[in-house]
Amino acid sequence: MQYHALSLSKHGYNVTFVGFLGVKPHQEILGDEKIRMVPIAEVKGFRVGPRVLTYVTKVILQSLQLFHVLIKMELQSYILMQNPPGLPSIAVGCLVCSLRGTKFIIDWHNYGYTIMALSHGQGHPIVRLAKWYEHFFGPLATHNLCVTNAMKDDLQKNWGIKATTLYDKPPAIFRETPLSLQHELFVRLAKNYPQFQPSGGEQHGGEVERTVFSGRDLADDTVTLTPGRPALLLSSTSWTEDEDFSILLEALEEYEGFIKGGASLPSLVCVITGKGPQKEYYRKLIDTLHFEYVNICTPWLEAEDYPVLLGSADLGVCLHKSSSGLDLPMKVVDMFGCCLPVCAIHFNCLHELVKHEENGLIFRDSQELAQQLKSLLSEFPGAEGRLGVFRRNLRASGGQRWDDNWDQNVLPLITVPQ
Repeated sequence: MQYHALSLSKHGYNVTFVGFLGVKPHQEILGDEKIRMVPIAEVKGFRVGPRVLTYVTKVILQSLQLFHVLIKMELQSYILMQNPPGLPSIAVGCLVCSLRGTKFIIDWHNYGYTIMALSHGQGHPIVRLAKWYEHFFGPLATHNLCVTNAMKDDLQKNWGIKATTLYDKPPAIFRETPLSLQHELFVRLAKNYPQFQPSGGEQHGGEVERTVFSGRDLADDTVTLTPGRPALLLSSTSWTEDEDFSILLEALEEYEGFIKGGASLPSLVCVITGKGPQKEYYRKLIDTLHFEYVNICTPWLEAEDYPVLLGSADLGVCLHKSSSGLDLPMKVVDMFGCCLPVCAIHFNCLHELVKHEENGLIFRDSQELAQQLKSLLSEFPGAEGRLGVFRRNLRASGGQRWDDNWDQNVLPLITVPQ
């Protein structure tokens, strides 16, 4: 949604950005005079009694809160919202738009009821109600966007919704990171995460400022990569039930076994970024693992640091398994923007993004992922192996960026007379 706001602003629109407090928006958003932030506090609902009572009261309170914010706002030409989360924002958005004569646009990234089904099961009354809710209110929008052609076809066939496919595309900030910026980030991360510190932990040895990956000569300011450095493996997550990180942890255990068995492979620093409900569960699980050649850290990065880290990594891993089978992982889009090859877990429409043996590899279980890590990193840090081929393919493909994609698919919807 931040990218939508910036695109609207670039075309001269005044934007009111409504969202929950808690995560700092990108600096471009904060510094844009045409974008006004309206933060709303997250409500909890009643904390006593049955869980369903908590859930129902939370939805009611959120509905009243959002309705109050939108109805008091200066008149808007459009309200644009992302789904999920769509409960209660789709219904509230429809109501406010009908009362004020505003046009309503839904950007479908998935179906909310399929995410709820991961924890409650398809037959649960709440899941069935959520499905009815999306089916009833979704078609009331003026325009609809979606993230894959598979979702576009499903919306048309099963929901009676005509949508425009707006593939997620990386903005220009996602690119390969120059070595000097890599080193600056590694130095900052080393202050809080020992996985980035050089062996022995001494960052200022003689006239060189060191991290486990890089060194900067303090005399002439040149930066070089550390000989024998570990490979930097990167994954990002919202720590939800549609991503099973035990698959990655089991693969890393197998990778460790390959090295102990005599395979010539680099050690790994595995960075898993993000916040979410299952983070503490997996952090405790990680703490029980005892690796010799693999180090894992789970930092939370500022918005400006995340693309820099992606552009510094050697290989990405994606464990997003779409609850609907119809959406694509934004994290892979961002990785490809940084020309970072990816190993991604299989689901139905993943082929719309990840081309197996061209820009990455697709796996189905931890054993297959472990074998892919072994194969791709067998010639590390050389650039002639399969990992280097995938990176060169990503560079050659270029790829459309967010601004051009948005101008082509969304701008006509809001500029053509209705």
